[in-house]
Amino acid sequence: MRVGLFGGSFNPIHFGHLRSAEEDREALNLDLVYFIPAASPPHKTEGDLAPAEHRLAMVRLATKGNRHFMASDVEIRRTGRSYTIETVKYFLATLRPPAVLYLLMGADQFAELETWKSCDELVSLCNLAVHSRLPEGEGGPPKISLAALSRFGYIQEEDHYVHASGHTLSFVPTTVLPISATAIRRKIQRQESINYLVPSDVVDYIQRHALY
Repeated sequence: MRVGLFGGSFNPIHFGHLRSAEEDREALNLDLVYFIPAASPPHKTEGDLAPAEHRLAMVRLATKGNRHFMASDVEIRRTGRSYTIETVKYFLATLRPPAVLYLLMGADQFAELETWKSCDELVSLCNLAVHSRLPEGEGGPPKISLAALSRFGYIQEEDHYVHASGHTLSFVPTTVLPISATAIRRKIQRQESINYLVPSDVVDYIQRHALY
């Protein structure tokens, strides 16, 4: 089984997240993609972060129509900061072998991977797939990622990169949907419509619970 792990604050989840995950799933031939809301993201302030149980509920609503998408509460059930290395180890220990694990992330996250807890161990434990959001027809990694490639010792092989552990790094061009959770929250605060930025069930949930 080929499994993708897609973590984030999902504050709230929107169509940009869903489309990137779907294109990753298709490009990497994934059987499942787990959406994993962080209880306490290490790289973000929590001032405007909706309670974890609400963000998990919104992820469940957004993913319920896709049999390949699953919502996971693993980071919400853990106490303290939500570190990706601990999540990857959890899935490696609990998935039925042989499972091939891909950690899905955006180019901005890959660019700051050096700052993540146990980053060297992380890249040795699983494959990485980066939403590169490249313009149509372009290939290769974003320029901002070149230093990270060197830092972690990835070597190029055909259309992907290989780590000394044998795990791969792939840059997956995805459709650019210029949607951000920050902009969505600002629209809500200005009492503007967020229809067609997030799934309709999520819009209803936000309104029902007066989030943001």
